[in-house]
Amino acid sequence: MNLFEGAKRTHPSRRHPAAQHFANEVERDFAHLLDLYGLQWRYEPRDFVIARDERGRTTRSFRPDFYLPRLDLYVEITAMRQALVTQKNSKIRGFRALFPEVRLEVLYRRDLEDFFTRHGLALPECRPTQGA
Repeated sequence: MNLFEGAKRTHPSRRHPAAQHFANEVERDFAHLLDLYGLQWRYEPRDFVIARDERGRTTRSFRPDFYLPRLDLYVEITAMRQALVTQKNSKIRGFRALFPEVRLEVLYRRDLEDFFTRHGLALPECRPTQGA
């Protein structure tokens, strides 16, 4: 899937809100690319409950990184260590089982490296951003 199919690049001065905080630099730079192509996005807009305890309290949930309203698509960025990727994949499987009607694109480190390279950028380290 090409997220940018049919999108037109806009002036680089169009940025996401300065007050927006991202979990890591990869997410921040991905948001910048979405802005560059004029794709509206929302950051971590919704929690999907995957499991509840006997009292109905949420014990496990999944919050995709981005929602692209025009495409009705959630995007999950996964550029972390393999041990953490395994945990996240388990959540994604639970999400897909409970919410098969919700469109989700998972971008793994290799996908992101290819994606950033095509746009003349280097993939930043997946470390927390300031204030995250």
